[in-house]
Parts: sequence; structure tokens; C-alpha cells
Amino acid sequence: MTELIISSMRTEGRVQPMGLDATAPMLGWTFASSPSRSRSQTAYRIRVAACEELLVDGRSDVWDSGWRDGGNQAAIAYEGAPLEPRRRYYWQVTVRDDLGRQAESPVSWWETGLLRDGRWSGKWIGDASDGTAGRPLPQFRRSFRIEKPVRRARAYISGLGHYELRLNGGKVGDYELDPGWTEYDKTVLYTAYDITDALVQGENVAGILLGNGFYNVAGGRYTKFKDSYGAPKCLADLVIDYADGTSETIGTDSAWRTAASPLAFSCIYGGEDYDAQLEQEGWDRSGFAEGADWHEAAEAEAPSGELVAQAAPALKVMERLSPVSIAEPKPGLFIVDLGRNFSGWPEIAVSGPKGATVKLIPAELLTEDGLANQKWSGSPYELNYTLSGMGTEVWRPRFTYYGFRYVQVEGIGAITPEKDGHEACKLPVLHRIEGQMIYPDVRKAGSFRCSDDRLNRIHEIINRAMLSNMKSVLTDCPHREKLGWLEQVHLMGPSLIFNYDVEAVLMKVLADIADAQQPDGLIPTTAPEYVVFQEPWDVFRHAVAWGGASVLAAWELLQRYGNAGVLQRHYETMRRYIDYLTVTADGNILRDGLGDWYDVGPNGPGFSQNTPVPLAETAIYYGLAIVMRSIATRLGFTEDADVYARLADSIKGAFNREFFDERTVLYAEGSDAALAMPLAIGLAPDAHRDALFARLVRNIEERGGRTTSGDVGHRYVLLALARGGRSDLIYRMTRSTDTPGYGYQIANGATTLTEAWDGPTVGKSQNHFMLGHLEEWLYTGLAGLDYRYLPETGRFAVKVKPGIVGDVLWAEARHELRAGQASVRWEQGEGHALEVAVEIPVNADGWIHIPVSEFDSVAVEGDGARFVGHEDGCTVYRTGSGSFVFTAKSRSDRRSVDQK
Repeated sequence: MTELIISSMRTEGRVQPMGLDATAPMLGWTFASSPSRSRSQTAYRIRVAACEELLVDGRSDVWDSGWRDGGNQAAIAYEGAPLEPRRRYYWQVTVRDDLGRQAESPVSWWETGLLRDGRWSGKWIGDASDGTAGRPLPQFRRSFRIEKPVRRARAYISGLGHYELRLNGGKVGDYELDPGWTEYDKTVLYTAYDITDALVQGENVAGILLGNGFYNVAGGRYTKFKDSYGAPKCLADLVIDYADGTSETIGTDSAWRTAASPLAFSCIYGGEDYDAQLEQEGWDRSGFAEGADWHEAAEAEAPSGELVAQAAPALKVMERLSPVSIAEPKPGLFIVDLGRNFSGWPEIAVSGPKGATVKLIPAELLTEDGLANQKWSGSPYELNYTLSGMGTEVWRPRFTYYGFRYVQVEGIGAITPEKDGHEACKLPVLHRIEGQMIYPDVRKAGSFRCSDDRLNRIHEIINRAMLSNMKSVLTDCPHREKLGWLEQVHLMGPSLIFNYDVEAVLMKVLADIADAQQPDGLIPTTAPEYVVFQEPWDVFRHAVAWGGASVLAAWELLQRYGNAGVLQRHYETMRRYIDYLTVTADGNILRDGLGDWYDVGPNGPGFSQNTPVPLAETAIYYGLAIVMRSIATRLGFTEDADVYARLADSIKGAFNREFFDERTVLYAEGSDAALAMPLAIGLAPDAHRDALFARLVRNIEERGGRTTSGDVGHRYVLLALARGGRSDLIYRMTRSTDTPGYGYQIANGATTLTEAWDGPTVGKSQNHFMLGHLEEWLYTGLAGLDYRYLPETGRFAVKVKPGIVGDVLWAEARHELRAGQASVRWEQGEGHALEVAVEIPVNADGWIHIPVSEFDSVAVEGDGARFVGHEDGCTVYRTGSGSFVFTAKSRSDRRSVDQK
């Protein structure tokens, strides 16, 4: 029997992260698939050392956890000696399996950052130029010499709003729009880089370019808001450790030199202008002769926020898109179609006369005349590049991004791949244009496919919208607002998690939420809160489905990743928020908020039309109290748990007195959301659940398979229907193309999920993921793969329950749990046969529900699957880890299959 094999190791949810400031980082590991079945971890031992050789020799000098019983392998807090700054820590885990055998992991590592503000040698520096219209952004340079062998070197840098670090003529790293955006008066992020290989003996030159980002929204074109924390500035320490044991730090200070950069305009909302005529060749290399325009950098006032290492994955260019067509609707005006909507920027290769300017106008849609249409996505947004006249020039913006499919190109004479002949042309020639999609460097954690191509396409557009809006925060849209609206963090949390490893992303969001929390406990609808809504629009600030992400996202991190550390870190934030809601509630009813935002009604999408706002707000409030009871219990706060249990009971009583009519068996006027939320969240009286569910089904069927639910209510409609055994109705709702919904969007050309149900035809944003709740159902309700972490055992429980609906002949899903890979594939065959292939990861338990009646026969291929009974029309088996195949046939089929 093969021993356990540890395939990956994570620190704070990431593999070998550099520059962490966590003083008690969480460690976890994943097992490789095993051909043996029912494999489990029964004990573990973590060892941490200052050098790899110690671990190889079986020793540790930093921390030895000793043998600890149990199956826990996710987010185990480091408990060793206080960590030192700028140190690489090596760690290894040894596990014991159910047969008493031991298996040892490879050696992994994490590296600490500076750990606190006071360790910086550099000073914040800036320049009088602040990036407003007509005033270029600054660039900085510093020359220094290296005269002896280097052992290692690191750069620690923060540039506000964004920066690009350069060294000896090249960009350091491949991060974009760094650092991540935050409440800058609370938290300022910095990044660590390994620059060892970029240094040379003799003269070296470091360069820094700055952009405004959200730190300084100066305006000049379109802005969602206009505000500034201050002028752009930067802070950096280049720390060089020499082979002889000495160290040197090159910190930013007045010894750095500064001049205006070619970046004439930069706005996170409005675009970017770059004048290549102002480039100074070699400014970031040795031997450069500074002109009179270079002067001493000025020390700048430090931002008030605490400097913290950026722990979430950085943004990178993750995908590249080539044109699928190029049109010329007007002479000299070209429209480039990149094939699908995404967020990022265009990159061009162009040649032409010095001083000529190429204008790029990205857009999601086209007008009737075939021109770029920015009506619904923030206007004007444009990118302008002025040529240097030096051969073929390659350019793309640095410090702004946009959501688009089309690029309107102006100021050129032709588009051709030929790279010569432009001398004879009075206008520039565009040789190449591509779209570059940016999102965090997150690992793909899951996949879904089925026999229904329309469902596959819906899965694709939801995923594209999720990635397009996954930046430093989870944005609502990548153009008009770019704000971190919080309701999607928990409502779409499972959908995100099934597809991508977003543990570190969600931990950053929770930190943003903690920073945005107000003194009275209020958590606003956006974090960071760049826009503070005032009366009469203050309703946008205190909706509980948004602020409740503070509790529900933290709980999801435990449920999906086994991450209990975030509960401890943010418990005070959650407790203060519940206290705020309790104080503001009127007899345990929350009266104000956004309710079921963007539902379907006669007035078009926007404010809730079908469901009373207090009903939706109070239902979420009840759900928060229930989860807080579980969190407090998990953390050992028994008195708090009792308080939240009593609060939940009080809310439930008030909710049903206020909204439930026992005579008509309706909540409020009986909208889809009004019925589904009490059913899914647990507010509905047991005696009336069947009647309420029947009315929900009738509502949707009477509309021909159409729901009226919106941003908040729709997830609960899907949950209620799936749990009630009506996935067939979800399937009908989803495939419909003649009413607003997912199928309608596909039929009308959407390539990403749109803001409104009928977005492709009514406008609005063409790139929102807030209504993408179907993605959770595709995994859990159709393919039938779901799971939960069980804190009491430290193991994962995997539930497989295929959803046999409509004309779907097969479906499959795969997901990388923290335990390992889980997967399911089911397929309907001839003679009413159903085959279900299942993989349960090591250190996990499987609960397999085969959707056949107790009168059908089920054959099981694979030892270790134990029949446990019948439930909801399914034959249920329990398994340990391993691969299993279940084959079911109706007894009416003469080709019966014997139980193996």
C-alpha cells in the first residue's frame, strides 16, 4: 500500500511567499492522489528551521510542534520563536497515516518582510508634479556601486498610488498596478522582490516610476469620484547582503534624483497619455548623464496608514487576446474587435513620424454606426501615445485599466504587420495590437463541463466576469466604478472558490473590511470606502447584505479552506458589526438598506421593487446571528454564542410576526426572493415550508421559467429550489433565451456576465459578476460536487449528488480541496443506466448520493464504499478516499446489474 504523498505546502494560503508580515503565519499542506483507498492522516509534526540543511538532517532550531494527533492539515498557526525580519524560514511536515506509517514532505519556505514600520531605512520621497492635467508624473533614479560578491539582495517598495520599479534598464518582476489599493489612511501595502540576479559588479541604477491609482484621483476626464490622499510618493529599501557577512541598504532619500516622466496624464478612471518624445534613453542604466531637468528628490510626508507587506497575489498579465476582426467604419478610424470582453489594456506596436499621436478608445459595445460606445462604462476614457519617431515602438499603459472588447484606433494611416515603409507615410502605421488581461496570479482550482453547450457557455461568461473583476479588490465592474462592493464577496464566494484558489484574496478583502469599519461598528457597502454616500443616498452605505460579508466571507474561509485563523483575527470586527445592527434595528427588524438590489420589475433594474427592503435586510441579519453563534462556539466564546443564539431567536420571531401571513401562507406579497430567503436561511416555520416552496415553484412556472429575483435574492432562489429537489426548474430557467436571464445573455451576444439580466440589449455594464450565482449550482446541483471542512476532525467531507435534469446526458466537475483533488463525472447510458465516477481525496470522507429509488440496483466498483441507506430518492454510500464507480440500473431493465 502506497504511503501518503504531500504534493504542495502553503503559508498564509500561498506557496513559498516572499515578504510576509504575519507573526504567526498559517501553514497547510495538500496530499497527492493515491491509488489506495481510505487513506487518512492521524497525526502530524511541523518543524521550522533557519536553514534547509537542518531539516534535511532531521533537526530544527526555530520550532518543532511535536507530534499532534488528528487530521488537521489546513491553516495551522506557527507557534515558535518570534520571527525576525528579512529571514527565510524553511519548514517541513511529517505525517502519520492510519496504518502508523510516516511520510515526510519536501522542504518548503516562506520569507518575512520588514515586520513593522520602524525597520525602514528609506524615507518617503516625491516631487511637486502630481499627475494632474498638464503636469507629468515623476520618475526617480539612484546610482550606487557594488564592489564585492553579493549573497542575496531584496527590494522592499511601496509607491502610491502605483509604481514600477526598474533596475539596470529592466522592470523588476512582472507585477502590475502594485501595490494593491487600500484605505491608505489605515493601511499601505509594500512588496518584496528578489533582486539578487539583477545586480552587477560596479555601477547599478535603480529607477522608480509613479502613477496616481486610487491614492490620487485628480480628475481631468471621467471619474467615479474625485479625491486624493496626497501627491504620488514612494518608499524603498534595496537591501544587499554580501558574501562576507556585511549588509548595505540603499533607501529612498534626498540622494535620489527626480525628473518629469513621459507619463503626461494618468487616471485610474480616465486613462493615460504617454509622450515618447520625452523619454530619456538610459535614465535607469549606468553611464546616464543627467540634464538640467534632473534635481534632488524631496522628502515627502508619510501616509498615515500602517505599512504592511502585501500578502495577496499580485496582479499580472495573465492572458493575451489577438484581434478577430478589424473594420474601418470611417476613413482613418479603425475598430479592432478582440473577440470577447475582458479587463486590462491594449498593447500596440507602431511606427511613424515623431510627434504623431495614436489615440485608443476601448469600449464594451459599439454604436449603431460601428464606433466605440462608452455610454454605460464611464466616459471619456482614452489612451494617447505620442511617438518618438524611433523605429517600431511598443507601448501599453502602466497605471490604469479598463473593461472592453473593442478598441477604436485613431490617428493612424494603416494597420499592417509590415515593420518598414512608414517613412513615406505621414501618419503612423499600426503593426500589432493585442489585449492584455490582468488579474491576480491565482491558481485555477476547479473545472466544470457538461453535455449542454449552452450551460458550458454560461459557465464561461460567469468565469470571465469573475476574473475581469478580480483585482486588488473584488470590483463590481472594471470601468465605470471599479469599487469593492461587498455583497458579491459572500453571495458569489462559493462560485469563486470552486474555480480559483482565492484564500489569500479573500483574506485581503477581510482586512479591507476591517479598515473600512466605522467607529460605531458600521461596515459600509464598499471596502476600501473611497466614496462615502451622504443623504439622501446614505442607503447605499448601510445595507446588511453588503456589510455582512465581514461575517459570511470569514465563515466561508473556514468552511472551504479550513482557515480558522481569520475568525480569530477578525472576530472583534464581526462582533462590533453585529452590535451595530442590534442597536440600529427597530424591534429586531432592519428597516433600511438596498434589499434585493437589481431585481426584475416594471421600473427597470435598480432599487428593490418586488420584495420589501426590511424583509431582505432582516433575513440576512438572522443569517449573520446564526453564523456568529457558530463562530463564537468555534473560538470558545460560549457566553457570546449564547447571546447570538438568543438574538437569532428574537430576530426569527420578529421576522415572522412582521412579514409572514399564516392565512395566505405568504411572506409579504410573495415575491420569489420573499419566499426563497426564509426557506434557504431557515426562517420559515417547519409546518409551512412545503406550502411556501410550492408557491415559489408556481411563481416561476407561471412566468414560463423566469424569476424576478435580483442581486441578493437570486442565490437564495437557487439554493431553495436545489435543496427542494427542483433542479429541473433551475435548468429550465437557465436555458431560456426569450426572457431576461443567462440564456438570454448568451443568445444576445454576451461574452461576459452583464450587470442586468437583459444587459446585452439594455446597456448597463457588460462585465459584472454579481448575478453569477448559477456557477455554484453548476458544481453542486448539476455535476453534484460539494464539500465542507469539519473543524472537529480537521478533515473534509465531500458530498456527491448528481443532478439528472432535462437533456443533460453527462456532467463533470473537479476541485482542488485543501485535502487534495475531488471529482465527479456522471453519465446516462442506455437502458436507464447511470454511471457515476467519483474521486475522494486523501484525508477526506465521501458521502455519495446515487439518484435512484431504493428499488433500483447499484453496482460499486472499488472497495470501501459502504451502503448507509436511502434519502430523498437516492441510494447513499459512505466512503473514505479513493476512486469509485457507481453504476445504477432500473430493475425494470432486464439487463440487471448485481451488487458487487
